[in-house]
Amino acid sequence: MRLIVEKNVDPELNLLTYLRKKLGLTGTKLGCGEGGCGSCTVMISKYNSFQKKIIHIAVNACLAPLCSLHRTAVTTVEGIGSTTTRLHPVQERIAKAHGSQCGFCTPGIVMSVYTLLRNNLEPTMEEIEDTLQGNLCRCTGYRAILEGFSTFAKLSPRLFEPSEFKPLDPTQEPIFPPELLLLHESQQQTLFFKGEHVTWIQPTTLKELLTLKSKYPEAKLVVGNTEVGIEMKMKNMLYPVILAPAHIPQLNMSQRTETGILFGAACTLTYIGTFLKQAVDELPSYRTEVFQAVLEQLRWFAGQQIRNVAAIGGNIMTASPISDLNPVFMASGCLLTLASEGSTRVVRMDGGFFTGYRKTVLKPQEILLSIEIPYTKKGEYFSAFKQAQRREDDIAIVNCGMRAAFKEGTDVVEELGLSYGGMGPTTLSAKKTSEQLLGKKWNKELLQEACLLLVDELTLSPSAPGGMVQFRRILSLSFFFKFYLSVLQKLGQDFNSDFQVESIPPEYLSATELFQKDPPSAVQLFQQVPPGQSPTDVVGHPLAHLSSIKQATGEAIYCDDLPCFESELYLALVTSTEAHAKISSINASEALKVAGVTCFLTAKDVPGTNKTGQIITDETVFAEGEVTCVGHVIGAIVADSAAHAQKAAKAVKVTYEKLKPIITIQDAITHESFHDSPRKLENGNIDLGFAQADDIVEGEMHIGGQEHFYLETQCTVAIPRGEDGEMELFVSTQNPSQIQSLVAKALGVPANRIVCRVKRLGGGFGGKETRSSLLSTAVAVAAHRTKRPVRCALNRDEDMLVSGGRHPFLGRYKVGFQKNGKIVAVDLKLYCNAGDSLDLSSAVMTRALFHMDNAYKIPNIRAISYICKTNLPSNTAFRGFGAPQAMMLAECWMNDVVAKCGLPSEQVQKLNLYQEGDITYTNQKLEEVNIRKCWDECLESSSYHSRRKAVDEFNRQHRWKKRGLAIIPTKFGISFNAAFLNQAGALVLIYTDGSVLLTHGGTEMGQGLHTKMVQVASKALGIPISKIHISETSTNTVPNTSPTAASVSSDLNGMAIHDACQILLRRLEPFKLANPKGTWEQWISAAYMDRVSLSAAGFYKIPDLNYDPEKNEGRAFNYYSYGVACSEVEIDCLTGDHKNLRTDIVMDVGLSLNPAVDIGQVEGGFMQGLGYFAMEELRYSPEGVLYTRGPGMYKIPSASDIPTQFNVSLLRESPNRKAIYSSKAVGEPPLFLAASIFFAIKDAIVAARAASRITGLFCLNSPATPDRIRNACIDDLTEMCPPAEPGTFIPWNVEV
Repeated sequence: MRLIVEKNVDPELNLLTYLRKKLGLTGTKLGCGEGGCGSCTVMISKYNSFQKKIIHIAVNACLAPLCSLHRTAVTTVEGIGSTTTRLHPVQERIAKAHGSQCGFCTPGIVMSVYTLLRNNLEPTMEEIEDTLQGNLCRCTGYRAILEGFSTFAKLSPRLFEPSEFKPLDPTQEPIFPPELLLLHESQQQTLFFKGEHVTWIQPTTLKELLTLKSKYPEAKLVVGNTEVGIEMKMKNMLYPVILAPAHIPQLNMSQRTETGILFGAACTLTYIGTFLKQAVDELPSYRTEVFQAVLEQLRWFAGQQIRNVAAIGGNIMTASPISDLNPVFMASGCLLTLASEGSTRVVRMDGGFFTGYRKTVLKPQEILLSIEIPYTKKGEYFSAFKQAQRREDDIAIVNCGMRAAFKEGTDVVEELGLSYGGMGPTTLSAKKTSEQLLGKKWNKELLQEACLLLVDELTLSPSAPGGMVQFRRILSLSFFFKFYLSVLQKLGQDFNSDFQVESIPPEYLSATELFQKDPPSAVQLFQQVPPGQSPTDVVGHPLAHLSSIKQATGEAIYCDDLPCFESELYLALVTSTEAHAKISSINASEALKVAGVTCFLTAKDVPGTNKTGQIITDETVFAEGEVTCVGHVIGAIVADSAAHAQKAAKAVKVTYEKLKPIITIQDAITHESFHDSPRKLENGNIDLGFAQADDIVEGEMHIGGQEHFYLETQCTVAIPRGEDGEMELFVSTQNPSQIQSLVAKALGVPANRIVCRVKRLGGGFGGKETRSSLLSTAVAVAAHRTKRPVRCALNRDEDMLVSGGRHPFLGRYKVGFQKNGKIVAVDLKLYCNAGDSLDLSSAVMTRALFHMDNAYKIPNIRAISYICKTNLPSNTAFRGFGAPQAMMLAECWMNDVVAKCGLPSEQVQKLNLYQEGDITYTNQKLEEVNIRKCWDECLESSSYHSRRKAVDEFNRQHRWKKRGLAIIPTKFGISFNAAFLNQAGALVLIYTDGSVLLTHGGTEMGQGLHTKMVQVASKALGIPISKIHISETSTNTVPNTSPTAASVSSDLNGMAIHDACQILLRRLEPFKLANPKGTWEQWISAAYMDRVSLSAAGFYKIPDLNYDPEKNEGRAFNYYSYGVACSEVEIDCLTGDHKNLRTDIVMDVGLSLNPAVDIGQVEGGFMQGLGYFAMEELRYSPEGVLYTRGPGMYKIPSASDIPTQFNVSLLRESPNRKAIYSSKAVGEPPLFLAASIFFAIKDAIVAARAASRITGLFCLNSPATPDRIRNACIDDLTEMCPPAEPGTFIPWNVEV
């Protein structure tokens, strides 16, 4: 614990930057900079003089202004435990429960749960889940995290022994600093901080605040900084004066009045939720209808960290058109007290309160003082609804508040308030509709009239910002329908004895239910090691990730955690704002005037070659003459701080001569814009196959792209060594050898002058295989030019803009089949959107071509593939590498075949599965085919057949909720498609004390590679893992390494390590024979004394990979991994929402090297696939501008999205003789199994369409987002909102 005193604080300085750069506390991570990922979570403790107690809250350090932390205690992950002192139980449990993979998100998750426990020693599982709403993890799939923390809720896990954990002892927690406790008794003083651009004033009285607001009418009032902070950082907005009223008593008051509950405008959302919950518990239900609606909206409002600091006044005054609370306040007619110097006034929050986009009726000198949320009376009902891309911590697509009051003792409407967010530039009141319905009975006629009126009143331009126009219009009706049913239900319960209420059909009742999720449960099954296995042989044991403890304590070092080097500079990229244009001029004169700027770099400053690229050199370090995408790197600013560099980069003026861009796959087809000639792959006789078919289906499917969203963004630190052109680079990359090569070319030096070092990555998933070089080459050029160390860690929005993602695909198919469902012919056209450079797209398409059968034998097949050249940032490698898209298309046409046959899906799928000895369409004979074994086990373990009946029965009983069930296989080829990459090296060094240093060509990015490699070396050498250490991956120890990709890193590097160990064992053999009872240390000492080399380089290449594309024959893959998943979902037919009820996975991983790591990979891969197929959507403007540049708009799965029941079984008794210790690759194969969620959703949609008497095939593109689900569930409401005719308008976004 240390006392921090800062006298001159820059108001623009946030807590995260201060912790990392000033105090050197790097355990707290920068993940997004907008409070959307939770990586920067810390605990703030302060004495709350209004609540008269010490409070502990979790906050996002990236948004917390340092100015706001006067008289607070800040606890970071370093402050609760370490490897050198003691671990806190939270740190221990997440680590030993296998809940940390890459570990970048781990400190933030630890601090969220730590804060929960400081407030509640025995939380429920629901409270643990709720506290993690604001924390994202891209690696683990969340199950292990939740299971580790479930021990605090006294639940029993499976993969670890909870009895071994240290108990939670509150007496061991740091105390609140006594000097801060004493300070609360003294008078708060006005704080005044003046920075370079912003002045921060924290007044202590209302009078002082109003005087300041009169003096500075344009000043922003800031409590939590959750909106203004993002505007200043992300939208380049500047507010010269900020007033911080968080400590003013009148703005923090709360009290019950005769008419409602009054809250001061600075009350936080967390506090309001607590206060309202107490009122709901104490008061009659009929009085608290609005309170219950507010609480329902708060359930899904941002994350806990935001709710802890965001003020209710800020939510109102931000005037966001998609605010979750403003529609509730408007529909309920809340009273707002406004104050200015010398006067106050009360206004009702109605349709006139918001005067335009982000504008209200408040005068410039006025502030919002308080809000009164009203009680309801008998015969008055209120509901609130919200639909978003993701349920937790997401902004609304559409939300609403709805209020109906009835004439006493009747069902005649006396008052009606309908308010919507997401239907225009402001929160809207459907005033005309409400007025028209007054005096009418609450029945079907009113419902029909209301829908027609709403369609007429709530119009949206087909080009409206936000897109999804048809969906939003349908939602406005769906919400009213839900409200109608809810009110009808309550009227029946409250007044059925007084008058006749229209009855609700029983199958409609589920439409009125609020979302509920059962506590998660999970089972993990794996084969235990044989009883006689040596105690030192840890292969097959579920060991925790070797860095997990360090990751949980914040001690694990990532690239940007490296201490600052002397004279270090920072780089910021200058990128194109046009998708396709000639550069007319670049003017950096204003940028060079910014304080601290050293230089501006462009193509002319590259000392070597500016040309770069992966398979071919079709890219540049800096753009020359032309830009080919938004985000194309034009130049770079180098300055003395990241803030100065970024500010100057924005000041560089670039003028363009615009050229017509090609954005979508369809654009590329129209203009025949392709990177390469079309490629054809054919086997069998396609014409004969179709002639033998009893029936044929034709169709197409678009499969969207995906952002990697590794929690650690791209980062490089380059240090020039001052002689012979030497340079050392620390890079977050999967491919250090490629970085070495491309940097050497850019600098014009041989590769032997460049060393690239990688300690660990905070996630990669393919996104750091080639695209890391985009940043590394620029940083290296800067370091060379300035002769000083240069660092750059991209901001999240920059990273998402420039680095590309998974390739969008369009597939067109024609499939011939027999009456029993047997496939006889498949004809495909595959198109992928590669972006502006080739990168790895040809290899991605090759893998797609090799996986277009998924796991089905196709006797006659033809495919033609096209790599589309567009003006988007180059797409690149991503877990699965083209295979998931091709397999998705296979399941799409299989789904159509099943529908046409009218036979059970599982029957048709199994009929077509590969069998032992089958020949693939690339003419490779399949050996050890475990797909049917996985299939049968999954059918049994999931109770598929009984659940199929249960799902059908559920669907008969429910009209507006439908369930779906799907079972999906996968077959994934293991090895790089490019044969030369299937090699690896390792270096094993034994020191005289017997300790072993292991180096290999793979990088650790959370997948547990280093852990597995230590296990392999331990078994090979026969020594405990405690004697073996891996420090890093570097190009000066193992040269010419292949990228850590294609799921083969354990196979390749494991065999290389084994080879090196065997060399060493042969050298040690004489000393073992001479002293058979000796110890390892004695043998090593004897060998050393006898001058025997104790280091060895190992090498391995996969044999017999001889596929010939010209002849379409040979072995394309070393072996295949197999798996099967069965998933059940439930969709809300009215909103498009869905929940994942259960998933059962059976995965063939051979004899697992580490079951805990492998199960973690299966779960993590599945959840990443779930995001891909059911949630995540990259959205581009027609001009090629990426809208989704951060967690605010791009939604990856959160902890609540995992299946409620999530069971994973590793197939037993399935050794693989073609890989190290009979194991199998596991990184990529499980991802596609999440397609079972997609097809379960589609199965549920089929049931919904059948209820509307709509049958036949239909197209559902991926991902199955709420808008696609709702629009596919055709009913009377969707018919009222037809889409605009394509071509008659310019859409807000396009499908690329």
